[in-house]
Amino acid sequence: MNLVPCALVLALGLGVAMPAAAEYADVVLDRASTKNGMRPVVFPHWFHRIRFRCKVCHSELGFKMRAGSNAIQMNDIIEGRFCGMCHNGQIAWTPDRCDLCHSGKPGVAPGIYGASETKGPGKW
Repeated sequence: MNLVPCALVLALGLGVAMPAAAEYADVVLDRASTKNGMRPVVFPHWFHRIRFRCKVCHSELGFKMRAGSNAIQMNDIIEGRFCGMCHNGQIAWTPDRCDLCHSGKPGVAPGIYGASETKGPGKW
């Protein structure tokens, strides 16, 4: 009998929370940043997740649930879509504060990183 599936079934049956790799991590995005002379974006998923339920961003704002599947452009944010729904100067800072999001080390690969590796926005 394989112990991993048994442990998972037992944990789910007892209501024990299993660790979620991306839920409390930083997501590095670089679909176009480096090509346009900007540093990669560090999206602190953990920071947003402790404040909001998943449905806020993934249902109400339209973000797909798969890393790398959202083709977000700065114009989208400036026009109030995606991140721009909250980063509007009232709920959070405005999109003209480039350094607060484009804070990844130049050359860092896109992906999901633990908070200990990034230390949060602008703390690389």
